[in-house]
Amino acid sequence: MSRYFKPSMMPKDESTSNFDELRWVIKIREILDEDLDYGDELSVSIFNVPKTLMAIHQDSYIPQQVAIGPYHYWRQELYEMERYKLAAAKRFQNQLQSLKLEHIVVQLIRFEHRIRGCYHKYLNVNGETLAWMMVVDAAFLLEFLQIFANHDGTMTIGVSSRMSHLLDYAGRKLAHNAILKDIVMLENQIPLFVLRKMLEFKFSSLELADDMLFSMFIGLFKDLSPFSPMEEEDYPQILVSECAHLLDFLYDMIVPKLEEQSDPAESEDRHKDGEHHENSLVNYAKQFLFGVWKMVSRLVEASISCIKMFLTCRTMKVIFRVPWTIISNLPGFGIIKQPVEYLFFNQDKEPTKKEENGNLSSNNIINKSPLMEEITIPSVTELAKSGVSFIAANGNISTIRFDVKTKTLYLPKVGLDINTEVLLRNLVAYEASNSSGPLIFTRYTELMNGIIDTEEDAKILREKGVILNHLKSDEEVANLWNGMSKSIKLTRVPLLDKAIEDVNQYYNGRVSIKVWKFVKVYVFGSWQFLTFLAAIFLLFLISLQVFFTFYKFIKA
Repeated sequence: MSRYFKPSMMPKDESTSNFDELRWVIKIREILDEDLDYGDELSVSIFNVPKTLMAIHQDSYIPQQVAIGPYHYWRQELYEMERYKLAAAKRFQNQLQSLKLEHIVVQLIRFEHRIRGCYHKYLNVNGETLAWMMVVDAAFLLEFLQIFANHDGTMTIGVSSRMSHLLDYAGRKLAHNAILKDIVMLENQIPLFVLRKMLEFKFSSLELADDMLFSMFIGLFKDLSPFSPMEEEDYPQILVSECAHLLDFLYDMIVPKLEEQSDPAESEDRHKDGEHHENSLVNYAKQFLFGVWKMVSRLVEASISCIKMFLTCRTMKVIFRVPWTIISNLPGFGIIKQPVEYLFFNQDKEPTKKEENGNLSSNNIINKSPLMEEITIPSVTELAKSGVSFIAANGNISTIRFDVKTKTLYLPKVGLDINTEVLLRNLVAYEASNSSGPLIFTRYTELMNGIIDTEEDAKILREKGVILNHLKSDEEVANLWNGMSKSIKLTRVPLLDKAIEDVNQYYNGRVSIKVWKFVKVYVFGSWQFLTFLAAIFLLFLISLQVFFTFYKFIKA
């Protein structure tokens, strides 16, 4: 092992090394003297995982088996894989016919600034070291990804017997799964153009290189994607050349580009309207009856509205409120004033709130971060008890919606195995670090974390087919989602927020829920109210005692 990388060859840690001012000045002069304009190519895409996420589950962000790229290259516990990486690099060189890896290294040295620009962290290595690091890691990664371009379960040509115990398409071997987890980590990425450059030298065609790379990535996507598989014609139109790295490709494939969609109810109405244009006697009769029913319904609604307006007009409010004001000011009734007003008079404040909210522009409402209360959603068990049913939808996050009429919550099928948690966490970390818009995937994890609190919640979703559990138990599923509760910032995603809002409105609008909340807040949560009830009960017992004593005295 020491023949490949000795500890003495490792660069010293930045915190302990002495800063070389002369070397820094020389490097700055060289950069400024170079007549190069990289433009948009110097866009950071490989970030350090935010500390708030790293502190929760460190093993999901730090590679445990193999280091890809410079962030974790010098960790001693990962040295064992260096011999496999060098062996893969040697085999890749043998496939280059007359060329050698030095030719690729020379090419990558010319792109040194572009490579460095992809990393958020400063890389304390010289250009040639960085280029060799990219070549060796890319050769290993490409050899590992070859098995995903083959779907018959056999070992792909080019994978050596030395690495066969690591590479297994069926995913049965621990080393295979450990490497799978490592290569999707945010801090363990290398720029995608390096992989394209390597394959371009191998196939002598950039187009063939992109086709092979896309085939590898699609195979990996099918193996790792937690959502139900899509038909190939439904895949997002993604060009490998436009992706920053492997995790970026997986993010674009898994997370949909949400657009404003027409209301399904409106589409259904338009469809029905089209059918009513058929010139038949039955349709005319239906239209006539429908018109009569619509007219009667409007009359009933108008009557109810008039009654409501009469009862809620200012005069009637004064008539009802004056006696209550007098009664509530009597001794002993002040304690129940707040609960009664909560049940009967809280609607008076709603118009004021609506007027205040009406002054806000629609843009501010959309762009402002949601409050914690808006993220709150009942658990699966609570929703099931209130009459909500769950249906597993084929597709991705865009299939999430709540049908108020049928009281049905549609959720995409999600498969969970030993690799899923690492992928989910790193997708969230990448989205938080790179996305300037709404955090769609983060919002989805918040939704799942909100509705899954216990093992029973996970069991219900598993029985409904929403969760395909390949873990040991439903408890592990609940722990997985509950462990992803920490996010970088609150965000709004109209599609998901609409579903959350509809669920909350349905659940909170039920009479039983209102009564329970009232009892919870003003009975169990108020010692004053309990004291008042105890005093009333005590007075009642004293009154009974006095009555029976007086009755006994009169009878005697």
